[in-house]
Amino acid sequence: MSSEPKKVRMAIAARLRMARESAGLSQGQASKLMEMHRPTVSEIAAGRRRLAADELARFADTYGVSAAWLIGEHDADADDVSDRIKLAARQLSSLKDEDLDKLMRLLQSMRGANR
Repeated sequence: MSSEPKKVRMAIAARLRMARESAGLSQGQASKLMEMHRPTVSEIAAGRRRLAADELARFADTYGVSAAWLIGEHDADADDVSDRIKLAARQLSSLKDEDLDKLMRLLQSMRGANR
């Protein structure tokens, strides 16, 4: 097997894992939502199994990201930024109010330091 297809599968696997975790789902929960066998989801997420086009669409829909983002077809364009913001927002939505306030103060201080 050529190393290039394996690199592509591993990159997709990493994005799938990030998107699933950002969606707050376990592999078991994701497999139920997508009506797929858990071992199938696990093998795809580990980069050991090829991803069919219909499966890619189901992953993207379930995780709330674009299929293009999952397969790495972006050039730091607005869609990529939008997807990254959505993923970050999901993570932020699970924070306690006081932790979110601390994070906002940290972000403001970082912006001030960069000026």
